Amino acid sequence: MQSTGAATILRVLRVCLHVGFAILLLVAIGRLLTGVGSAGAPSPVAVVGGLGLSAVLALVYLAGTILEKRHSGDAGRFDPTPYARWWLAAVMLLWLLLLLVSSDFAWVAFPLFFLQLHLLPRRLSLPAIALSTALLVGALWFHSRGSADGGLQLAMVLGPVFGAGFAVVTGLAYRALFLEAENQRVVADDLRRTRAELAQTQHDAGMLAERERLAREIHDTLAQGFSSIILMGRSAEKALDDGDAQAAKERLRIVQDTASTNLAEARSFVRGLRSPALEQSGLVDSLRRLCGKTETEAAARGTALRCRFALVGTPVELPNTYQTTLLRAAQASLANVWAHAHARAAVVTLSFLGAEVTLDVFDDGIGFEPSTAARTARGDGTGVGLMSLRERLAALEGSLEIESAPGEGTVVAVRVPLPVDEGVA
Repeated sequence: MQSTGAATILRVLRVCLHVGFAILLLVAIGRLLTGVGSAGAPSPVAVVGGLGLSAVLALVYLAGTILEKRHSGDAGRFDPTPYARWWLAAVMLLWLLLLLVSSDFAWVAFPLFFLQLHLLPRRLSLPAIALSTALLVGALWFHSRGSADGGLQLAMVLGPVFGAGFAVVTGLAYRALFLEAENQRVVADDLRRTRAELAQTQHDAGMLAERERLAREIHDTLAQGFSSIILMGRSAEKALDDGDAQAAKERLRIVQDTASTNLAEARSFVRGLRSPALEQSGLVDSLRRLCGKTETEAAARGTALRCRFALVGTPVELPNTYQTTLLRAAQASLANVWAHAHARAAVVTLSFLGAEVTLDVFDDGIGFEPSTAARTARGDGTGVGLMSLRERLAALEGSLEIESAPGEGTVVAVRVPLPVDEGVA
């Protein structure tokens, strides 16, 4: 039951209805007992029958209200709704039998009018109330025949008619409140269901975003590190086969350094922290060391790649997200240089240009056709580098441009607008 004003009024009206029925029935029983032996009173046999019918009526009425109350509190309990009209018919029949015994039971009709309005559709409830009123007037006339002023009197008609009219007006108001409370309950249920679905959607979106973050970090750090370890391991094995222990030792040192870096990166992005390289120093120094590391690893693999770093403008302190994105862009671009470009020289340029920061990675390798660059991941787990970089830049409202042609090298240009406070600085 909803804790709204309409629902509270409904509860009060329902309690008043049941209490009123019980009081009127008890009053009628009391008048029936106190009138035994007086003139015009029912015979003792009729009184006993009236008491029995009253007890049965009370039990039937009480059973119906209890079952309805239990079902409204717990929908899993027995639902008496399909039998409500049969219950109403039994109550009305018992009342009519009591009305034949004594006219004192006429007052019980008024709570029954409310039951008819509540349990029957309007096209049936209004005719049923009219019929009940007519039977009530007829019963009052029947019991007054032996009196001094017997016959149908105006009070016998006006009392039941006005009572029925008042019951109809009040019952219609009760029905309107009931429908309003039901609508509020349905709306509240829909709202709770919508909120639950929204919470589940947000949870799923959060899980998807976290998986995408981990995929980007794994590709940009661990995958590239493992690839370097494999290549260095093969190079060390070849140096041992050639009897060059010093070269093999140097390759193994690079393997150890790369593995240590990968371990630190793994621990870092699992905790959602910044890159260990950025923890130790700023973006400029990290990019400079990255160029040196790339050149050293290329030499260890027997590739003559010269990698140089250049800084343009005055560096400003960037938020962690900006630094990480630019560092990952440089790592992914240089990984593609030594893996695919067969270049002899590469230049990483970091520029602070007023309201934006740019990162350009140039190589003089074999180049490629930019329109064929992968925009989706392939089935083997590769081909996510550019897609991952675009996703990172989209989060910062940045852009990625690739200029290349077969035999003419490649330029990867990253543009990221600076935060407002940094741009002003």
